[in-house]
Amino acid sequence: MNALFRMSHLFIVVLLITFSFNSYADPALYKIEKNGVSSYLFGTVHVGDASMNGLPKKITDAISASKEVIVEVDISKLTPFEMQQRSMPLMMQTNGKTLQTELTKQNYNKLKGYFAKKSIDIAMFNALKPWAVMVTMMQIEFQNAGFSDQTGIDKQVLSYAKEHNIKIGELETLEQQLQMFDGIALLSNEMIEETFEQLADINTYFIKLVNAWKSGDMDTLTDYYNMSFDESDYGKISEQVMLINRNNNWVKQLTPRLANEQLFIAVGALHLPEQHGLIKQLQKQGFTVSRI
Repeated sequence: MNALFRMSHLFIVVLLITFSFNSYADPALYKIEKNGVSSYLFGTVHVGDASMNGLPKKITDAISASKEVIVEVDISKLTPFEMQQRSMPLMMQTNGKTLQTELTKQNYNKLKGYFAKKSIDIAMFNALKPWAVMVTMMQIEFQNAGFSDQTGIDKQVLSYAKEHNIKIGELETLEQQLQMFDGIALLSNEMIEETFEQLADINTYFIKLVNAWKSGDMDTLTDYYNMSFDESDYGKISEQVMLINRNNNWVKQLTPRLANEQLFIAVGALHLPEQHGLIKQLQKQGFTVSRI
């Protein structure tokens, strides 16, 4: 289960995609400027394949030019045991609930069949919350497709910063990231149904998006954003919980610092675009945000 704990701060739409434009053939990097102070904003993807090993020079140059690297959560400072110890209480069901009681009979049986095909007894997950089981499923499929958090861009940014003795800060705690999943607990069945839909077409919902990250295809990202955050209850609530609320909180944290400090900010890429994204919010705060 250690792989699950290493991935437990991730979610379907937040972890898969990075932000890029059609006119560029490499990951998006933005310069943030105000009052003569420059910082950087980088959209990341949390898992990668072997071809994604090694950060582009423009990224390492920007990190080296910064006084501090800011990430969502600095998981590099946690051992697998510490992550398990802190994660497990938030992943477990309470008040007598079980996976079976929180899902419809149809969805539970579908999960049971999914794990049975992989020679896994669903009983081992019965004490976990549905979102924790969903993360396990995604981890299995990522590994089968040749992707790992070890070659994820976030982890590479952290490694580079540590190797070069650059200070690392974080926007959230591990507990805060896990607790946000409870914000969609009432829609657990919708979440499981969407997970199965994405797993049924992993090329469209994952591999195609990673390839878009590599080639700089903004249209694919925009299409996926609109598919994920549609007008359904699940689409609207998950967008609010996973992106909008967090973006608003991050802007409050970052705005005073960016006016005085040189920072390199690396966050999951869906936090950058659209009207609630970090780019537009920082622009509204008087910062100039330009693509490098």
